[in-house]
Amino acid sequence: MNTAVNPERSVAGRVAIVTGAASGMGRAMVRLFGSEGARVAVTDLDRAACEAVAKECGDNARAYALDVSDKEAIETVVGQIAEDFGGIDILVNNAGISAFCALDAGEEYEEIWHRALAVMLTSHQRMVRAALPHLRQSDAPRILNFASTEGLGATPGDTPYVAAKTGVTGLTRGLAVDLGPEGITVNCICPGPIRTAMTEAVPEEHKTIFAKRRTALRRYGEPEEVAQVALSLVLPAASYITGAVIPVDGGLMARNA
Repeated sequence: MNTAVNPERSVAGRVAIVTGAASGMGRAMVRLFGSEGARVAVTDLDRAACEAVAKECGDNARAYALDVSDKEAIETVVGQIAEDFGGIDILVNNAGISAFCALDAGEEYEEIWHRALAVMLTSHQRMVRAALPHLRQSDAPRILNFASTEGLGATPGDTPYVAAKTGVTGLTRGLAVDLGPEGITVNCICPGPIRTAMTEAVPEEHKTIFAKRRTALRRYGEPEEVAQVALSLVLPAASYITGAVIPVDGGLMARNA
């Protein structure tokens, strides 16, 4: 067998950083990774919320307040995580915000545009660059970026979000090519309609109508379903998949009518 191949289908003992981990898909990944024996750094803006999530994983998780739009904070917190846990094996760039805004909204559009790119695109490369020296020390280094089906298509009035998420898919491919020779895999998940805080304000009736009209499975997805795909992509055994952009969308992108 090629010495680069690691057949382990376990993350037990691996150190994972998850951004945007205080709720939704981030929280689901923390809980799943922790239940599988990974040691998880739970990062988000709200430290108290991070601590609540970390507590659900017992000794397998620690909380860190992190604003991913702050370059210095990223460097400080990633360095602290590596010191606290003794290294980094897995980086999950999941932090996100809503960024709907009309093109003619004046300065508000400019503000939302810059915020969207800072939180959902620029932060990804900064997290990767900060974690890279530590990932290079791992025998199964994994980077997982989160985009959206909005990075594969577009909804009216959503250009800042669409631009950021489309950028993530391109960044993923570029990083995969750059880091592939070192055995570092870089992949991307594009969630579709998932029940998270971002979609909480959508009335249930509207969720049902949308899902039946647009998805093959005719329903919204759950954060835990996304977390399962994430786990598969960060396993040591997932050593020959990189540069992949994977919709987890109930068949939304596959359905024409």
